[in-house]
Amino acid sequence: MTRVFNFSAGPATLPEPVLRQAAEEMLDWHGSGMSVMEMSHRGKEYMGIHAECEADLRELLAIPSNYKVVFLQGGAIGQNAFVPMNLYRGKASADYINTGEWSKKSIKEAKKYGQVNVAATAEPNGFTAIPRPDTWKLDPNAAYVHICSNETIGGMQYHFTPDTGDVPLVADMSSDILSRPIDVSRYGLIYCGAQKNIGPAGLTIIIVREDLIGQALPITPSAFDLKQQADNDSMLNTPPTYAIYIAGLVFKWLKKQGGLKAMEAHNATKAALLYDYLDTTSFYSCPIAKADRSLMNVPFKLKDESLDEAFLKGAKERGMVQLKGHRSVGGMRASIYNAMPVEGVKALVAYMKDFEKANG
Repeated sequence: MTRVFNFSAGPATLPEPVLRQAAEEMLDWHGSGMSVMEMSHRGKEYMGIHAECEADLRELLAIPSNYKVVFLQGGAIGQNAFVPMNLYRGKASADYINTGEWSKKSIKEAKKYGQVNVAATAEPNGFTAIPRPDTWKLDPNAAYVHICSNETIGGMQYHFTPDTGDVPLVADMSSDILSRPIDVSRYGLIYCGAQKNIGPAGLTIIIVREDLIGQALPITPSAFDLKQQADNDSMLNTPPTYAIYIAGLVFKWLKKQGGLKAMEAHNATKAALLYDYLDTTSFYSCPIAKADRSLMNVPFKLKDESLDEAFLKGAKERGMVQLKGHRSVGGMRASIYNAMPVEGVKALVAYMKDFEKANG
């Protein structure tokens, strides 16, 4: 069996040891005679998997005890509604920082439930640099300040934690969660879709400070009420059990790699290999300001866009797939999440050099 280097932005590549363990346990999990897919979410077998998954996540991120961890469905798109429904808490408006496509989606959805103040936007620079915090027009009475910590499409990432004072900071971390250590206590709420650095599509994780929940809008469905979900240990309805199981295996894999400090170094090494090459050539270009470049998603364009299809075909022939950029921006995008090995990035850079020699 030959595994390709999968540069997909999500669903994305998973650690091979995790996939192998899941395959071995598919028909019979630990002598239970059942697949995890078949287990009752109320049974002791699954309850043990669920509790261990949360415990490992808490350990990896050093989540304080006054924060709840909730496992849900609906993806980050769903959380664009969950967040305002649960966190407006009688406030007049919420602040949003617009750094790209996913920020825009969050802003559009939040406007259905309350007023939105776009406190800063990267639109004037073509979404190539994060607005400097000293230019943000924050409202001290806002319900919360929302950021997207890593724009998967555009390739921008926060390399700092914004200081929002007493106003809770909310972050969509779908594409960089667990890629580096963070101080969870600096955030009121963190949410993420799992399909990039955690596991398969279908699982969403929310980490929320306890004092922020319990005042959901009256129109909030019970399944969207974070207080009800937290009080029921994410089992107000049937959780995505198999996706949580896979996430748990990924968390254990991360611990074996040395935790998030080791993963941060691993990701920095990979990103440097690719960006260093991009900065030495005029055949390819990356539009993102160096200070704001993502370590997870690297967008780049060929000088001659008529060569795009040939580039993608040649990459596939050499075992590298899913390099086509998002349809809204075009070009190429290499997503190099935690599970992408250094060898994959080295292979990509070698191919890019060869393609440039043949077509430059």
